[in-house]
Amino acid sequence: MNFTLGAIDPVAFQFGPLRVAWYGIIIVFGMFVAVWLSIKEGEKRGIKEDFIIDLAFWIIPAGLIGARIYYVLFELDVYLQDPIRMLYIWEGGIAIYGGLIAGFATLVWFTKKRGIPVWLLLDVLAPHVMIAQAIGRWGNFINQEAHGGEVSRNFLERMFLPNFIIEQMNINGAYYHPTFLYESLWNVVGFVILMVLRSKDKVLRRGEVALGYVAWYGLGRFWVEGMRTDSLYFGPFRVSQVLSVILFLGAIAWIIYRRNYQYPTPPYYTEGMLPEQTFAEKKRKFQSK
Repeated sequence: MNFTLGAIDPVAFQFGPLRVAWYGIIIVFGMFVAVWLSIKEGEKRGIKEDFIIDLAFWIIPAGLIGARIYYVLFELDVYLQDPIRMLYIWEGGIAIYGGLIAGFATLVWFTKKRGIPVWLLLDVLAPHVMIAQAIGRWGNFINQEAHGGEVSRNFLERMFLPNFIIEQMNINGAYYHPTFLYESLWNVVGFVILMVLRSKDKVLRRGEVALGYVAWYGLGRFWVEGMRTDSLYFGPFRVSQVLSVILFLGAIAWIIYRRNYQYPTPPYYTEGMLPEQTFAEKKRKFQSK
């Protein structure tokens, strides 16, 4: 890495006029990790590697487009002054929630088309998406963006942060909350929790890993978003905070409903692709009573 005045150069390397940014490298690496882990887990549940790879080729571009559209919609008054800049994604301006929404819609369409249970696939992917997000936040670190309000250097030192993080949080002579780090660590913890829970045989029913992801990420994002200085607003409200509360409460309520009121009981995650017949048998038995 190149260092200039204590800050990390956002450009990793350059070939003539082509500049390759650390941000892009980090995001791509996070995606690769998520796809690789999903292939390994999918094989255990009867989902073929080709399906995961094909899904990635659909879901990744859809997520990027969705993330850009989401951001532009909440900054529409700015972009309407120069509409062509809506396409200038290299200038920055993407929102993770937009990517998740577009990615989810694409996943539902693709899985229905291929005959894969949606909830099963969501459970396969959810922890890996979380670790990809944890990795991706370090792209914000390189770009010195998505940070919180101003703090003192002493505040950062008392957090026992390594010097390279402290120096990167020095932006134009002032130090800022490393909110990228808070969210990254939160997601790493969530990844570990979900992986441990998912490995327990006959504990989680299908869909509960994915709902756990939604609840955990929503809770953490609500907290981190409150400290950020670059939030998108709808009136007086931070959009991501409002959406985080809705997702957190919705996920918890859905888990409670499925646990207590959904009959027949949804199949276990560990049953993989086999449970569709099992689930149908449970349904027939329930309806015959």
